[in-house]
Amino acid sequence: MKLAIASDHAGVELKRLILTELDGEGHRWQDLGTWDSTPVDYPDLALAVAEKVISGECDLGVLICGTGAGMAIAANKVPGVRAAVCHDTFTARAAREHNAVNVLALGARVVGPGLAMEVLRAWLAAAPAEGRHRRRVDKITAIERRYGGER
Repeated sequence: MKLAIASDHAGVELKRLILTELDGEGHRWQDLGTWDSTPVDYPDLALAVAEKVISGECDLGVLICGTGAGMAIAANKVPGVRAAVCHDTFTARAAREHNAVNVLALGARVVGPGLAMEVLRAWLAAAPAEGRHRRRVDKITAIERRYGGER
């Protein structure tokens, strides 16, 4: 599995820590920016990650900003992306299993590094479920198509 990961200036330190942990666990990743604390516009980074996931170049995406909210909103504008802000392990696992979330958004000003890694690990360990959950994800996809989504 390959991850696309990006942060804005508020999340750059947390991203560095996460990448170190991912390396230690043998995960493959592509860092799409930013690399220092110079202010940047988070929608650009969210779009970069979303495009890597939708193209299939990366399997899943991780976004980090101050709250996670702005990144998730921007990423969700890309048809086929299902991004969720998760700040606890239960939500992360359920978002992946029940909602087939393919982009995780974290808030660097909300969670510390230890909890962020627990949330990420819970999300990575989960897989989209079938049955009633698949039916509901299909309905989300239908809404997306109805309002201009192409995937």
